[in-house]
Amino acid sequence: MFLSDVDIAKGVKNGEITLTPFDEARLGPASYDILLGNTFLLNDEYTAAIIDPVKKIYAQTREVRVKDGDEFILRPGISVLGSSKDFFGSDALLIQLSGKSSLARVGLMIHNTAGIVNPGHFLNITLEITNQNNIPIVLRPGMKIAQITFSTLSSLPKQNYRKTGRFAKDNWKHFVSEKAVPKKQKKIIRKIKK
Repeated sequence: MFLSDVDIAKGVKNGEITLTPFDEARLGPASYDILLGNTFLLNDEYTAAIIDPVKKIYAQTREVRVKDGDEFILRPGISVLGSSKDFFGSDALLIQLSGKSSLARVGLMIHNTAGIVNPGHFLNITLEITNQNNIPIVLRPGMKIAQITFSTLSSLPKQNYRKTGRFAKDNWKHFVSEKAVPKKQKKIIRKIKK
């Protein structure tokens, strides 16, 4: 069962939901709008010929920080990681991330598949932002970028994401650079680059 605006506000007040900063004006009937943060992570496409998640081969990345009031231009067909300004989580509730229809209609995707925040995960969520349009899209820190919903579970989970979650300690640093790849795999990469 999804929480209504009344129950989301109650959950924040009684500590069942962590949501910082909390602004009642961003409550929808059954959701809460979150804001885009200032940091973006971009692939440096010239440093890797392939991405192979099974072998932990990723492109090197660079972090770009955009000041409040400035803009980040997302080119067509490009994917970047962004983050929310809002810090949120709950030990008892499942949180789901969704896009906003107004942004989806201009071709902006804010997550590919990672839309679930498990109980015990407290974070500034990493957004998987892609421009599906053929025209650049302007992103501004502080803009409404997505919405989150809260749902109850049939019982409290046996596991807690703080102890079992892959990104529990740092939701942002999760790529393995090409430098960390074994020598055998580096040879394969060099052949592909040629």
